[in-house]
Amino acid sequence: MRWIFRLLGAVLVLAVLGVAAVFLLPAEKIAGVALGKLETLTGRKVTLEGSVRPSVWPVLGVETGPVSMANADWSEEGPMFRAEALEIGVDLAALIGGEVKITKIAATGPKLVLERAKDGRENWVFGGRNGGSVTTETPGVGQPFTLDKGVISDGALIFVDHGTGQRFDLTNMGMTLAVPEYEGKATVEMTATRGGQAFALNAEIGAFRSFLDGKLGTLRADWSAGRAKASFEGRAGWNPMAAEGALKADLGALTEVSAVAGVPAPRLPKGLGAEEVALAGQVTLTEAGSVHLRKGKVTLDGAPLSVDADMTTAGPRPKLSAQVTAGALDLSGMTGGSGGGAQGGAKATGWPKDRIDASGLGALDAEVALTADSLDLGLAKFGAVQAMVTIDRARAVFDLRRATGYDGTVAGQFVVNARKGLSVGGDLTFAGLQLQPLLQDFGGYDRLIGTGDLRVKFLGSGGSVDAIMHSLEGEGSLSLTKGELRGLDVAGMLRTLDTGYVGEGQKTIFDSVAGSFVMRGGDLFNDDLALLSPYVTASGQGRVGLGARDLEYRIKATALADDQGQGGLTAPLLISGTWAKPKFSLDLEALAQERLDEQKAKLEAEAEARAAELRAKAKEKLKDELGIEQLPDESLEDAAKRKLNEAVSDEAQKALEDLLGGN
Repeated sequence: MRWIFRLLGAVLVLAVLGVAAVFLLPAEKIAGVALGKLETLTGRKVTLEGSVRPSVWPVLGVETGPVSMANADWSEEGPMFRAEALEIGVDLAALIGGEVKITKIAATGPKLVLERAKDGRENWVFGGRNGGSVTTETPGVGQPFTLDKGVISDGALIFVDHGTGQRFDLTNMGMTLAVPEYEGKATVEMTATRGGQAFALNAEIGAFRSFLDGKLGTLRADWSAGRAKASFEGRAGWNPMAAEGALKADLGALTEVSAVAGVPAPRLPKGLGAEEVALAGQVTLTEAGSVHLRKGKVTLDGAPLSVDADMTTAGPRPKLSAQVTAGALDLSGMTGGSGGGAQGGAKATGWPKDRIDASGLGALDAEVALTADSLDLGLAKFGAVQAMVTIDRARAVFDLRRATGYDGTVAGQFVVNARKGLSVGGDLTFAGLQLQPLLQDFGGYDRLIGTGDLRVKFLGSGGSVDAIMHSLEGEGSLSLTKGELRGLDVAGMLRTLDTGYVGEGQKTIFDSVAGSFVMRGGDLFNDDLALLSPYVTASGQGRVGLGARDLEYRIKATALADDQGQGGLTAPLLISGTWAKPKFSLDLEALAQERLDEQKAKLEAEAEARAAELRAKAKEKLKDELGIEQLPDESLEDAAKRKLNEAVSDEAQKALEDLLGGN
């Protein structure tokens, strides 16, 4: 860019040439000489169309018709510069005294094309292998000047980088520039349109000469586009690009900012800037392109955050490292909103099917140390939290270092993965929690009250809450102490064999509940539920449809007859149907079959006992009358055979002895 400023200084010298020649030559001749000199300086063809109207006193000036300057020979974008009309005025008295005081420069319909070739050549560099003779030694380059008023109307600016494919277009440009002192302040007022979005920029440059050289200098700027606005006060320079100072910005939903930046508006989750992004703090832009925020105050969708952050741009995505302190932080939009409530409550017919857009997670990578008074993740809510949030290639991991929730403590991880589609998972342990508010948040179910421990490991995927709930996989366990199950009186149901003990005012009080579960395909399966209460003991097994919001569950309950837990009635209780309208029934057929099985088992036991008694009596009789005594692990038949063999052996021995004695 400094070459453009060098060329501007050289062009001013041409005004001096006009002072000497204006009395001797026609205006067109003066213009021809000036244009020839300009062609020599730039190495580009300069064309002037129409007449030239000069003025001499008190202002040395010229007005032209259309004028254009050719582009570099490798460009295909047309002229580098073209304007429908130019007007230049110089204070003649000051010029005679050796001072360049420009009273006016006005360009109507100017269009400036800046290009960078694939090999790195730039069309705004004049001299050397690019043609032209303008250098730092060219007369006029670096010549101090002042400008009362520079005006651009209906202008356009185009920047094309053929190496990266980047293109930058500004249209409808209007600009007013004033340079009262070459070494002092300069003011710029500019309006333009990019990507269909109009914006305005007002700036005050502290040291104009330093700005021309690209050096760091004081700068105050105000920018606005639609409802978005920003202000900066500090120091800035463009060679290299760097800045430091106080920044304040209210960027709305980033729609206008994105249009002006020439990028698609990020679709951020609710709570992370979907509707409002604002920030204030000390900002530093380094030569390497990194951005640093200190003492930052950031507001995302109404939630204020205190932020110290560093953003680097090396790599495929920007990388954010930050320390964030928040009050109530709502990130429920990342998982499609609250699990309970009007849409997700137990009385609803289904889960929300609205598409969850988590594509904003792919905008950057991040490592954020988060401290918050409360954190809402939609499917679960937490109290005070200290967590490490890591985003890597659109996968966000919330590592809960220290957290409270549901009157207990929480530890573990919660993951939102938007790399390929969307998945939500976690491995969480709750200790000493209140179960009712957790179930209310997760599924809109508020009938189970109790305090205890919960461990759950889960994973679900899909583009909506409905799809995620239908795909849940995982496992967990639950252990509760004293509490109650509202809407169902199991003891009353068993005492009367009446399923009408359901609804408002009905409840089952328990001393403990424990069980484990697995989740497959959006269903929760449990086969070891154990409930103990002053009036009822129960075991349970069955299925709870987390996706379909239904259940098929069987509870085998025993209503106790006395305080010692003796006697009473045992019956299976069946619960089926939807969460909104569950159906309760006593399985009397199963109860009858169970009683029959119990009676059969009792009779079989009695028969076995009688048979054992008879066998014992038979053994005793054989022993007393025949001398047969059964050995361990020996059948009665084998014992009789053994006894017979022993008797035969004894008789044979006796006969042999008699025979031998007879000889």
